[in-house]
Amino acid sequence: MAKGQPNEGLQRLYDESNWSLSQFARAVNLVGSENGTPLKYNQSAVHHWLGGTVPRSDAVRRFIVEAFSRRLQRPVTLVEAGFTPPADHPMSPTDTVEGVIELGRQDMDPSRRRVLGAGLFSVALTIPGWPDVIGRAEAVQTGKASRIGMNEVDMVISMTERVSDLDDQFGGRHARPMAASFMVNTVAPYLRADATEEVRKAMLSAASDLLYLTGYMAVDEGLHGLAQRYYVRALELAGAAEDHLTYCTTLRGMSVQAVDLRHSSKALDLADAAAAASPKAGPRMFAFLAGQQAHAAAQSGDRTTALRKINEAESAMERAESRGKPFGSYDPSSLNYHISQVRYELGDVAGSVEAMQQSDQLRYGVYRRARVRHRATLAERQLQLGHLEAACATWHLALDDFPMVQSGRADDRVKSMFGLLRPHLKNGTARDLYERARTVAPAMLAS
Repeated sequence: MAKGQPNEGLQRLYDESNWSLSQFARAVNLVGSENGTPLKYNQSAVHHWLGGTVPRSDAVRRFIVEAFSRRLQRPVTLVEAGFTPPADHPMSPTDTVEGVIELGRQDMDPSRRRVLGAGLFSVALTIPGWPDVIGRAEAVQTGKASRIGMNEVDMVISMTERVSDLDDQFGGRHARPMAASFMVNTVAPYLRADATEEVRKAMLSAASDLLYLTGYMAVDEGLHGLAQRYYVRALELAGAAEDHLTYCTTLRGMSVQAVDLRHSSKALDLADAAAAASPKAGPRMFAFLAGQQAHAAAQSGDRTTALRKINEAESAMERAESRGKPFGSYDPSSLNYHISQVRYELGDVAGSVEAMQQSDQLRYGVYRRARVRHRATLAERQLQLGHLEAACATWHLALDDFPMVQSGRADDRVKSMFGLLRPHLKNGTARDLYERARTVAPAMLAS
């Protein structure tokens, strides 16, 4: 740590927070733990920070800023907290296409992964509303070097669908850099090319969908700050394209990210914003949005809203078109997953297990990554009920697919499995599963 003059910016934030020194320290430690960096700061460390001692670690400075953002429910910057941004701090260019290119280039470059990984999920991230982004196409300037048509738009859409298929089957660890490279080398030049107004908006919409998918894959790898940056760019391009569907889908994706990280209030805000911004939604789209609202409300402790929204989602799904024409991946399996999550958050573990089993039975075979994650979650809940042998059988099913999936979230579930099994190794069924898992999972997950 470097000693300097008292940090007036940090002191102002501290005064505004109404924290004690120890509460401040605990908040920073919590953010560190969420991002895989266990910390043990106490009130003495906070006293030194306020006196001008600057943590040498860029990550710790970011953790401090994020702690204040959450407490004050507004964006807080490093400069506002009295810290100088590091030289490699990823700034966001104001030009939309330049921002997309910079983001994609960082994600393509292995040497930049450390910087990307240091990005934090922020509950105080500024989310542009639909009136703020609709029609804001002036930042996407056209040039005269080339001209594109609907053939190029169709190609981008097809490539995004292919990458999505790879993600569903094999996880996002390898597919995301491919998507980033495609964005930088092909899609970004298309966004600057000359085109008719119809083609230009269609390309903006296709690029927005690709950005959303790339952000979703970053979530799968646990790169939550990076995912948020992709999502915000997706919102900007969706607005420029006047594409309500991708805008609402992206907001919902941001809610899914928040609820998985147990930022319940933010998750509900985002889910409600997605529903409010939706145009006249068909029944499947309505179910897609209401199911997420129900999950976020349940996690927030709002039982009445959660049950009302999940009932609305079920009714909408009954009215939806045939299962052969799902909205994205939202189908009866997805609805049952949401029913399971709502029941679990409201304390009905047995009901949660029943709905998760139904979801597993209805899930299409192409969704291998989801199958691994959700079967592992099902097993955890079966064990919570005391059903050890049923849990082991479900974990075996998850392990059948696990070697073919490259996913941070799947890795997390398998790591959790090892920890949950250790107290039961005197049981032959549990021991057999444990030994099998050691042969198919990376050693670091078993440690």
